[in-house]
Amino acid sequence: MTGRRSLRRLLADRSGVAMVEFALGAPFLLVAGLWGIETANFAVTNMKIGQLAVHIADNGSRIGDTSTLQNRRIFEEDVNDLLLGANIQGGPSLDLYEHGRVVMTSVEVWDQSNHKSQAKSDGVQFAHWQRCKGVLVHGSDYANENQALPDGIGPVGEEVEASVDTPVIFVEVFYEYQPLVSSLFIGNTIIKSHAAFAVRDDRDLEDVFKRNSSTPIADCKNFDTFPAT
Repeated sequence: MTGRRSLRRLLADRSGVAMVEFALGAPFLLVAGLWGIETANFAVTNMKIGQLAVHIADNGSRIGDTSTLQNRRIFEEDVNDLLLGANIQGGPSLDLYEHGRVVMTSVEVWDQSNHKSQAKSDGVQFAHWQRCKGVLVHGSDYANENQALPDGIGPVGEEVEASVDTPVIFVEVFYEYQPLVSSLFIGNTIIKSHAAFAVRDDRDLEDVFKRNSSTPIADCKNFDTFPAT
């Protein structure tokens, strides 16, 4: 009788129900919370990459040496400063060039007066020059340097085109997402973004010049970052 009475008393006891329910539900709540945090971080990172693409393309359309006597020239030093500035803007949490790559392309319309060293036909859109930075092994999705672009540059149906004497600076940013919690929630994802701006001023389209012969070129054959300072 005593055993039966004790069993009935145990079955009627509800004092530990909340603790058991919490123990059973806590793992699911924890996973859902961490998943939400990772998803939010992924969304913020996507936004940062998109803003960087716009920032680089916008600045790429403005750089150059101002002169009232000749069309504005751009220099390798200007391009390097622009790329370094993007890295600083991205911040140490993003670490853009350690985990990503920037590809900047100048899309132009070929004509003899501006492009003496390239062999193209008048009126042809082409990628005159490209500059890259970052250790991520990834090339442009749309063009290689000196490639003809009969339909312009960009996703199919959304191509942008340059005008005569008015290049378009087209920037692609690729970034290998760095998980905040775990890659199990998002996976190994390459974030991609692109932006384009027409050059604002009359630009000397012959080449990208150098102020100093020792200035490094952000060559797309190199996969590197800026040295730590």
